Amino acid sequence: MADRAAGVPGADRPQNIRNIALVGPSGAGKTSLVEALLLAAGEIGRPGSVEEGTTVSDHDEVEIRQRRSVHLTVNPVMVGDVKVNLLDTPGYADFIGAMRAGLRGADAALFVVSALDGVDGRTRVLWEECAAVGMPRAVAVTRIDHPRADYDEVVAQCQEAFGPGVHPAYVPAVEGTGDGRRVVGVWGLVSERYYDYSDGDGAPDPRSAPDWLCETAGPLRETLIEEVITESEDEALMERYMEGGELDPDLLIADLKLAVAAGGFHPVLATSPVRGVGVRELLRELPLSCPDPTRGPFPPVVAPDGKPVRGMSCDPDGPLVAEVLSTASDPYVGRVSLVRVFSGTLRPDTRVHLHGHGVPCGLAGSDELDRTGNDERVGPLSVPLGRENRPVDRVVAGDLCLVAKLPDARTGDTLSDPDRPLRVVPWRFPQPLLPVSLAAASPGDEDRLSRAVARLVAEDPSLRVEVNPETHQMVLWSLGEAHLDAALDRLEHRHGVRVETGQVRVPLRETFAVPAQGTGRNVKQSGGHGEFGVCRIRVEPLEPGAGLEFVDEITGGVVPRQFVPSVEKGVRAQMADGVHSGHPLVDIRVTLYDGKAHSVDSSDMAFQKAGRLALKDAAEAGRLAVLEPVDEVCVEVDDAYLGAVMSDLSARRGRVVGTETADGGRAVVRAEVPELEITRYAVELRSVSHGTGVFTRDYLRHEPLPRQVADRLPVPQG
Repeated sequence: MADRAAGVPGADRPQNIRNIALVGPSGAGKTSLVEALLLAAGEIGRPGSVEEGTTVSDHDEVEIRQRRSVHLTVNPVMVGDVKVNLLDTPGYADFIGAMRAGLRGADAALFVVSALDGVDGRTRVLWEECAAVGMPRAVAVTRIDHPRADYDEVVAQCQEAFGPGVHPAYVPAVEGTGDGRRVVGVWGLVSERYYDYSDGDGAPDPRSAPDWLCETAGPLRETLIEEVITESEDEALMERYMEGGELDPDLLIADLKLAVAAGGFHPVLATSPVRGVGVRELLRELPLSCPDPTRGPFPPVVAPDGKPVRGMSCDPDGPLVAEVLSTASDPYVGRVSLVRVFSGTLRPDTRVHLHGHGVPCGLAGSDELDRTGNDERVGPLSVPLGRENRPVDRVVAGDLCLVAKLPDARTGDTLSDPDRPLRVVPWRFPQPLLPVSLAAASPGDEDRLSRAVARLVAEDPSLRVEVNPETHQMVLWSLGEAHLDAALDRLEHRHGVRVETGQVRVPLRETFAVPAQGTGRNVKQSGGHGEFGVCRIRVEPLEPGAGLEFVDEITGGVVPRQFVPSVEKGVRAQMADGVHSGHPLVDIRVTLYDGKAHSVDSSDMAFQKAGRLALKDAAEAGRLAVLEPVDEVCVEVDDAYLGAVMSDLSARRGRVVGTETADGGRAVVRAEVPELEITRYAVELRSVSHGTGVFTRDYLRHEPLPRQVADRLPVPQG
């Protein structure tokens, strides 16, 4: 093992590592629980400090908590000879990308549920997401000492929300009621050890549980033991239990570990991070109950040609396969990457093959796309500890570390041996669906803004940026308002670029509603060389998506053959600029049937202008229709909110085209909704569905905008 006295937490083999992601909503107490675990392990002097007796200012404390609330952070603790990496994931729904990165880096998930707030809809969705990949899960109930806390009630909520297999492994001993209610201890149902916290000591010795607690919680213990033995499939222990024989607690604990690893049993533990109640018991249970990295499934790996690679395992002597879970820019050391090593051993100052999955940056001239791989030298390796990073000389398979000086690394990239390049198939990044327009606040900062946004998207693939070819706006897509605020804050304070945000303009179009005719007359005489070009056209509407169909019906040479393409060029240019509302004109047939020319003054430019004027004239004579983009929207939501979601979609001029049932008491709604009505749907759906709804959107077509809506739209300027 690495030298603890030197302050370098590490592990020599995967069996001595546990990677656990803490999952739960904001306010459940994840970060407080992590700090309490660090304090109980002796890694920090108090929550927020680095060493025993070290303090931080209030400003630093706020900054640390804000950073943890939006980023994935790793906090290693040593429990005996086992290194436990606690991955504190963000609780806000806007940072689901960082939460999924934490799950990729973990081998088990600890769901943190507040005894006051219970289980919300978003937590149920995350539980199902973990269940879909077979990740072992446990539950830590926090704030059990609050006067309004009801441990039994919140356990019942967990059992209802998470399904079978959820059973309390520890129960609190409570004295008094109301404001006089006080948690005086916790009892382990498997070990039958009772920990007395009545004197306020954060490190009590185990002793026999009070008789009243054994009597009230005894049935819970019987149910727990039966479930553990059943899930672990230990027939010998089951037979002994059925015969009424004494059960060895150590054997039960070993069976509990097997049951948790199998994914069918989920123990619930009682904690109060502020007082430290149950924290040491939780810390002791983590390495016992959670599987080591060798027991978990290996992520899918492919060769450079895309062929799957079979037989990979968590072996320190195997080929190097590591993945970048997150990246951040440090003002002093540059880009720092959080890396999970799945196979092999990573050492500093060695060359690795860096294979990127491609980040859809969408900015002209950006190098963020189509990165097929290159070799780079690994910089110093370290592990986070409190507010410091401690250097390490190697990181074995199953462990996590921070890697400096990998300037080209992006979230989701793979590090492998240059002699055997491999690529880990990245986890599913959420689709950003909340758009906002960006513009540099200072003139001349456009180039700096483009570079800063490209780096921002490289660090966080849950962001997407594009320059809309129709509206010419730079649009940043995020997962929600909190996600957007964090991105704008990084742009200003980390990259030094101030921006102005605005409403995204929906790319409307226009077309002819009925046939029309127009004449373009461009005749200018100024005493010298003039301009002369006259053309007459017929315009007819076409089916959606047809574009422009240009027909030449000139006879007798009234428009010389060399100038017919000029008329078409002018028509196309005017279509791009629009003829009435400033929106592009689409889906028409233009027939050139007559015109006039001059032997001297006619030219290519003269007939281009004539073509423009003819299309404008036809628009004045005819009737135009404004077209709006319509998206295909797919919403998945809890059954309880299906009616509210469908009513809301209808109020947005949406047409529901179908519904279907999904797993876990959820429903899927498919609808066609105008883009004008869903620019902020990523935020509004959460309110309608109480955080349980997710959706996707894809462009479907343009269709006529109702006149009453079109009359309220401003005419684009410029």
